[in-house]
Amino acid sequence: MNPTLNTFTPAPDLLAGRIIAITGATEGIGRALAKGFAAHGATVIALARNLERLESLFDEIVSAGHPEPTLQPTDLEGFRADHAQQLAHAIGNQFGRLDGLLHNASLLGPRLPLSHYDPAAFSQVMTVNLESAFLLTQAFLPVLEEGTDPLVLFTSSGVGRKPRAYWGAYAISKAGTEAVMQLFADEGENLSKVRFASLNPGGTRTNMRAQAFPGEDPMSLPTPEDLLPAYLWCFGAAQDFPLNGAALDARAMLGLN
Repeated sequence: MNPTLNTFTPAPDLLAGRIIAITGATEGIGRALAKGFAAHGATVIALARNLERLESLFDEIVSAGHPEPTLQPTDLEGFRADHAQQLAHAIGNQFGRLDGLLHNASLLGPRLPLSHYDPAAFSQVMTVNLESAFLLTQAFLPVLEEGTDPLVLFTSSGVGRKPRAYWGAYAISKAGTEAVMQLFADEGENLSKVRFASLNPGGTRTNMRAQAFPGEDPMSLPTPEDLLPAYLWCFGAAQDFPLNGAALDARAMLGLN
């Protein structure tokens, strides 16, 4: 069940004092959310592999007068459990807690029949999209338990909830993402204050979407900024909603076509 957010107007200080980590924070939806969360008062921990883009994100947020973000250069290709533990340790030392974790980073991979899919490409997509999200969630649980209304939000996809031909490892990784979310949610019910949910942004005007649908008119799609209220609601206004274990759709929540 998707909440209806047609009348939702986020307060300017909705996320004030909250500490939220975002993977893939320098491009597309992730960059828009990092800036949008900071604009609503959050201290953003930005995880991405490109240091130059991280630094430009830092400059944009600080020059706008928002809370200074923390930059964590992180390459999710080849990501391992010890990398996740090191990040969790650094966040614990710096902040003592974490209020939110948004798994945004994703790799599309080739769009081919599985019978022709390169095993190395398959492994790469699964590592970035699924394994890293599992490892980060597992490692971050202790600092999330110290947070306020902590939420782990996984990025889903329509082809993860209903796989379609030629979406290959991407669809499989997103189906796995839904399973990981549900398992964490079910296993933590009544035992942990951390909530787990997934959000499908739907078709959005990003480079990844253009890569997947090169003939599509990008102007027919909502921008990443258009989706911001759905994410703000999840991290700042969903305390009375049964969010744990929810599989949400951003465009349905916002009434976008």
